Amino acid sequence: MRQDFTIGIDSGSTTTKAVVFSPTGAIMGTGRRRVAQHMDRPHHVERDMYEAWEAVTASVQDALADAGLDGSAIAAVGLTAHGDGVFLLDRSSKPLGRGIMSLDSRATALHEQWHRTGLSDLVLPVAGQRPYTYSANTLLAWIRDNEPDRYAAIGSVIFAKDWIRYCLTGEIATDLTEASTSFTDLQTQDYSDDLLEILGLQEIRKALPEMRLSCESGGALTPEAAALTGLKAGTPVSVGLHDVTAAAVGMGYTQADDLSITAGTFSINEVFRDRPVVGEGWACRAGYRRGLWNCMAISPASSSNLEWLAKLLRPEEQDAARQLSAEMESRLLKPGGRHQVPLYHPFLFGSPYEVPASASLFGVQSWHDRADLFQAMVEGTIFNHREHVDALRQTGPVRRIGVSGGGSGQPVIAQMFADILGADVEIPEVREAGALGAALTASVAIGRYADLEEAVSAQTIPMQTYRPQTERRHVYEGIYRRYVALTQAMRPFWSDLYDGGAVQAEPVTAPVPVEAGPVLNYAAVGFLPQEARP
Repeated sequence: MRQDFTIGIDSGSTTTKAVVFSPTGAIMGTGRRRVAQHMDRPHHVERDMYEAWEAVTASVQDALADAGLDGSAIAAVGLTAHGDGVFLLDRSSKPLGRGIMSLDSRATALHEQWHRTGLSDLVLPVAGQRPYTYSANTLLAWIRDNEPDRYAAIGSVIFAKDWIRYCLTGEIATDLTEASTSFTDLQTQDYSDDLLEILGLQEIRKALPEMRLSCESGGALTPEAAALTGLKAGTPVSVGLHDVTAAAVGMGYTQADDLSITAGTFSINEVFRDRPVVGEGWACRAGYRRGLWNCMAISPASSSNLEWLAKLLRPEEQDAARQLSAEMESRLLKPGGRHQVPLYHPFLFGSPYEVPASASLFGVQSWHDRADLFQAMVEGTIFNHREHVDALRQTGPVRRIGVSGGGSGQPVIAQMFADILGADVEIPEVREAGALGAALTASVAIGRYADLEEAVSAQTIPMQTYRPQTERRHVYEGIYRRYVALTQAMRPFWSDLYDGGAVQAEPVTAPVPVEAGPVLNYAAVGFLPQEARP
């Protein structure tokens, strides 16, 4: 059997997918398995590393069966996985506890301390970004301060996809896109000893793995991994990509000034630049090759909100989000179907802001129904994307904008993106963009293509373009201004809501007339209970 096919493995925040692709990017077979998020303690969001590996082996077997192929038909394997967080191995290369995911917020207090003392500002010119709460360097500092025995036992610092590749090949390494999330110099794109010294992590330097390029070889499948996956021993495995970069590549966006949006668990907004650009509102990380940078503006505040609402309103339905989306679309397509819906802040799991934030619904009335609430959440998540995109527009020109995820394949939602962003948007008609981006690194690694640009140009990726409608663009501009104003108005209240605290009021000795001061009129403020928060 000819080895014409590649497999892209994409281990996301909740689901691991393995997708078999033809040389032209057509999907031949797919396997997917859920992977548990362990939240045994408040603010801890973790993944059992062995469970993650079991999900990979099962999904690869399922993908081969779905494609009607055996392992001998697969020429190479490419990898991507949820980025940031940190996975640790001990000195015998065994998991050192569970992997920590990017939804984890255990290091919030330390992160705020770094911000108050100015340490984060020292990091910015060196790394091109300030540390996030969920960055590997922040989490390592938290482990240093709170779990010193675990910190002392660290043998290797890797990321989610690196663990999968280690299980497949037995080789420990990472790639440029992952390493630049926490450990590299902005200019040289190499590991930075100065950065580690600023953060007090000098002893970690020896635990940082070899850094390779995404399209280089990451080893070959071991006999043990072959037996578990159904693949052939010796099958080449590429080093792979950070998931946000993999999604951009899979959408066909590889050039400087290409801006791509992924509406997933995170609001992911990124634009490739041929030079490093540092500033407020974005992180400047490494692109998939040296000499290319990725300006990213992200927050955990996108389509995960829609899934949360769907489970809340229709817990018995497997595909509740799609059903609610269909209800919304049906209404909006009817003549006169548009009416005022509530305004929503999509901060269930986090926000773009330094201070804690909570999700909020404003302007809820008794006649609003579930389709209205769903529409409010869709618009709110796109407003959050708009805030990030506005920041990225400061880094330079934007040649084109592509959107995937979050229901963007539906015409109504795609049009919302165009109207709210005030720009043409392209919706790539490609499923599993992250897995495709990973698979394309494998194609380059085995010499099928010279580089990722050539690999992308060889794919058939149809695009549907949506242009902003003048009237709706003006309407959304006004709503967006209210969204931003309410964000500012809510800031004084977020800490108490987030921490479950109560504002200590002064004793009232006399009635206070209503006209004594302004009243913030909002109908509902929603936030996750303490036990359900990441």
